[in-house]
Amino acid sequence: MKTYQQFINGSFVESHSKEWMEVENPYTGEILSRAPKGDADDAYAALEAAKKAQAAWAATTASYRAGYLKKMADLIRSHRTELAKTLASEQAKIIGLAQVEIDFTADYFDYYAGWARIYEGEIINSDRPNENIFLFRKPIGVVVGICPWNFPFFVMARKVAPALLTGCTIVLKPSSNTPNTTFEFAQLVARLDLPKGVLNFVSGSGKTLGNALVKSPITDMVTLTGSVEAGQEIIRTSAENVTKVSLELGGKAPAIVFADADIDLAVKGVLDSRVIFSGQVCNCAERAYVHASIYEKFVEKLAAAMKSVKYGDPFDPQTIYSSQIDQAQQTKIDEMVIRAKAAGATVVTGGKKADTKTGYFYEPTLLTTCRQDMEIVQKEVFGPVLPVLPFTEYDEAIALANDCEYGLTSSVFTTNINTVMQSIKDLSFGETYVNREHFEGMQGFHAGWRKSGIGGADGKHGLMEYLQTQVAYVQF
Repeated sequence: MKTYQQFINGSFVESHSKEWMEVENPYTGEILSRAPKGDADDAYAALEAAKKAQAAWAATTASYRAGYLKKMADLIRSHRTELAKTLASEQAKIIGLAQVEIDFTADYFDYYAGWARIYEGEIINSDRPNENIFLFRKPIGVVVGICPWNFPFFVMARKVAPALLTGCTIVLKPSSNTPNTTFEFAQLVARLDLPKGVLNFVSGSGKTLGNALVKSPITDMVTLTGSVEAGQEIIRTSAENVTKVSLELGGKAPAIVFADADIDLAVKGVLDSRVIFSGQVCNCAERAYVHASIYEKFVEKLAAAMKSVKYGDPFDPQTIYSSQIDQAQQTKIDEMVIRAKAAGATVVTGGKKADTKTGYFYEPTLLTTCRQDMEIVQKEVFGPVLPVLPFTEYDEAIALANDCEYGLTSSVFTTNINTVMQSIKDLSFGETYVNREHFEGMQGFHAGWRKSGIGGADGKHGLMEYLQTQVAYVQF
């Protein structure tokens, strides 16, 4: 069993708390490692190191900083297989998807390295004849990054890469469920000549370590990927210091299937968006609205597709998804489905915990005869469960889709370009996918509306999250 240490100021050190968290393989139940259960002293040490390093780091050129991102990408690629195995083991992610996450993360570091000579300030016209107005973009300072358990390695890069490129320093806290791959990366980073304190990794509970990181006056920005409840707590805790926050929170993405849609394409897109990583993905389809004229046919085809989904060993190449992250998540899903059935939902397929010898599996589940006001339609399930509701008119479909406290992603399936463009205009979500599964690109901008978040990540606009402006009025 591996034992990890905090990575603070360029060195691996013991936690001040002397306490540990055990990391479980959700599929086998095996305890894989011990990670530090850090406390406020760990938070302060990491933040002080980041603060001490920040000015000198910001004084370097963006192209110099980009060189380190390229080195990180190279290190990831040279250890891609081992990292994927670690990732698959600590969260029961199928090995193919784990490998995709590792490789995508390496590409992500390279992608942001490419922004070094591209991001820029502005020259603004002045009302005075002998004056220039310059807008400079400068690093926001010390960043605290708090990562989720579902895509721990990629989201780590999503916070680290733009922070370092723009001249910020960062303290990164991985999820208590999945710290292993992040600490393996820390061991790779330790081989570089990266200045001490620029990048720090500390693990611990959100209530203790996370709270100390967020409430500190040293922290200039908090970027969190997590639940709505976690985001609300971040806002409350950061309010005293008016600290900038960037939050990617939950989702309840609608998929609208219009009467003229390619049904087979729609079934595949919705299925792929519901069972990926056991349904534990915030941007994927959580509810479907299907035109009444094709509703029965769609349900029949999707039910057959769901029944054919193989779940099991994450290292079996034939497995589509594996265990939920833990028993609590499995129980939460099951209780939501039980309440949905009690409220009148019909289980077409699935609807219960899977009968497996190991792991915390939930069967691929399709529900019909649901109402819009049901919890299963309104609240995030984060599991392989999909309610499907019929509609008859375009305006009805849009109103049902928008009737939600979340606003992260959405999708439409149609062969009519006018319907495509009108839907994009009318849907109130940060992302809309057309005739495809829900999965964003690194060059886009992953940002939610309403309770799905504040700010966003990826692309040019994700980079700007880590920069603040200074305007200079120069009269001559």
